[in-house]
Amino acid sequence: MDVIVSMDALTNRYDAVFCDVWGVVHNGRSAFADACTALTRFREAGKHVVMLTNIPKPRGPIPGQFDRLGVPRSAWDVIVTSGDAIRAELAARAPGPMYKIGPAHDHTLWEGLGLAQAPLTDATFVAISGLNSDDETPQDYAEVLQQAHARDLELLSANPDIVVRHGDKLVWCAGAIARDYEALGGRVVMAGKPHAPIYALAYRELESVAGRAVDKARILCIGDGPGTDVAGANAQGLDCLFIAAGIHGESLWSDGRLDPAKAEQTLAAEKVRAKFVMSALR
Repeated sequence: MDVIVSMDALTNRYDAVFCDVWGVVHNGRSAFADACTALTRFREAGKHVVMLTNIPKPRGPIPGQFDRLGVPRSAWDVIVTSGDAIRAELAARAPGPMYKIGPAHDHTLWEGLGLAQAPLTDATFVAISGLNSDDETPQDYAEVLQQAHARDLELLSANPDIVVRHGDKLVWCAGAIARDYEALGGRVVMAGKPHAPIYALAYRELESVAGRAVDKARILCIGDGPGTDVAGANAQGLDCLFIAAGIHGESLWSDGRLDPAKAEQTLAAEKVRAKFVMSALR
């Protein structure tokens, strides 16, 4: 795994990037200026940037969110979300009813799908966009998962991420609930990274903005999640640039600098591999 100090070193090798968002481009409160500048330079060289995010919403409101956080329009061509990828699975189960888990601000995920909601005892499946509030933990859902498993209900998770960094703290995501349900033997459906549906959507969107099909050998994935970004890249046969900060903070550093050996160990523990590593995108 090669240590990279600037994304400029990779510009000539790739025509497009599939770039993770949370932990790479922003932290949920503000944009990372160096990352945005690096992506802008990449696009100025005639390349394309697909923002590939496990956010459990359709892409519609995301440009506005980017604007508020300070992510410039010059840094990306198109946005592909886990919310977009999972909507086909949700629609296929209409009218349900579903037992919904998730905060009110994820309402756009469910709109227009013709899905009814019901108590767990009457639902035909469970759908989750995230925990109901940021101060909850997966343990708060243990009883719900036991009851759902007893009824052999599928769980559809709109976000495969386990945690995400929001400002200076880590927040539990829907993927943690899906992980726990799988551990019980429950049936789980996910479409975001590292699963294939979100990449199929990303390829289509890239072809649209590029005006042609882009060779996979010329696409680079960028992300900080070993089990999502890196695993997804590996499954798709795409090269990957691992961002060692993000969800890992400074845990992969030694003496204030990136420790490549720690990064290698972290990836090996997840049985994934990256071609390149960088402390933070720049």
